[in-house]
Amino acid sequence: MKKMILFAALLLSGSLANAQETIKLSLQQCRDMAIQHDEQLKMMDNKQRQAEIDKQVAFINYLPSVDASVMSLYQTPSSETMGMKMIMHGMYTAGITLQETIYAGGRIHAGNDLAEIGRQVALENMRKTRQEVLVGVDQAYWSLVSVLQKVQMLKSYVTYMDALYDKVKVAVEAEMAVGNDLLRIEAKKSEIEYNLQKAQTGAELCGLMLANTIGLDMDVKVEPADKEIPVTAPENLSEDISALPEVNLMNQGIAAKKKQVKLTRGEFMPTLVGLASYSKMGNMKMQGQTSYEGQMVPFEQKISNSGAMLGVMLSVPISGWNEGARKIKKAKLDVQNAQLEMQRNTRLLSIQARNAISNVQNGYLQIETAEKGVRQNDENLRVMNERYDASMATLTDLLDAQSQWQQAQSNLIEAKTQYRIYQTEYLKAVGRLE
Repeated sequence: MKKMILFAALLLSGSLANAQETIKLSLQQCRDMAIQHDEQLKMMDNKQRQAEIDKQVAFINYLPSVDASVMSLYQTPSSETMGMKMIMHGMYTAGITLQETIYAGGRIHAGNDLAEIGRQVALENMRKTRQEVLVGVDQAYWSLVSVLQKVQMLKSYVTYMDALYDKVKVAVEAEMAVGNDLLRIEAKKSEIEYNLQKAQTGAELCGLMLANTIGLDMDVKVEPADKEIPVTAPENLSEDISALPEVNLMNQGIAAKKKQVKLTRGEFMPTLVGLASYSKMGNMKMQGQTSYEGQMVPFEQKISNSGAMLGVMLSVPISGWNEGARKIKKAKLDVQNAQLEMQRNTRLLSIQARNAISNVQNGYLQIETAEKGVRQNDENLRVMNERYDASMATLTDLLDAQSQWQQAQSNLIEAKTQYRIYQTEYLKAVGRLE
């Protein structure tokens, strides 16, 4: 699988070699670009906005509800009763009603608290995703720096072998060395060039991965601003995990379960609602005849009416108390389960933080060991060159010293790279990666 990926990257880089533009970026710039680009973070941002809307919707339950109604009626033919005609040609009624919940068993308050918890959960999920993105960026960035360092080291190794070849060639021509030595140098140089080609291909692949992580097009080549991998001794390594998004999410989960208990209890509590209304009716007529001074005379009366009403309504659940008690008990058990789950996960997260600290400490010790190895092999190669020039060491001894020098250089590069990644992973393990 790795060979397929490397082959694909080589083909792709070859096809884009002429079209690529180079952009030089620091680690912080890569982080900023990744945060702006990452699709998962954008989704988390949308969920945070949704949580804000949910909180606004929940707050509306504190406010009174207002309903208005208007009705117009045109009746034909007009209805008649005992010689009286009721005319409703455009009769109307209009009214407005205000309703305010005075007491609802704490459900409104609990609902608003749950909405706030949902908002906090969205924020913590976004923090968690952001930290995961930063870990990925750091790994890709330092891996690219590491491989580019190996490329430069191998290039200098090739240059060294070229110089050695020229020196031995002169010795062979002066019959002070055998021709087979040139063949051995060429074979070693071919091995180094092969490793160089692999390192260059790896650098192209790492560059593509970093470009993809920070949202750049495939035809853009990223050049890291860091040519070396700076390291500092570890300090202030705390096992405190209280800032972890995972811990805060579990705390919010427990708080949500407790609010669910209040909501369940509120379903079986009385509800008191205040009411206020105003209504008006008009444009209705009564026509007929009436007796006046012994004679029947016609009359017409317009009918209109308006009025206001104030009142309260109390709703008390009568049945279902046994059901309510069981539901409340079940909700309380959910709280206990969430607390037990938090205890278990907190222990695991503490172990993870302690392991991250151990990795950082051991990683720095590995750097010190690798630096010591580099110093030793630098001196060994220097001495071996002098001894070879003085014909006191064989070519085999010199090539072995060169191989050990290359391995020591590679070990130091890898140790520094891993240490920087361990530092990032530690900060994430304690919730301090920002």
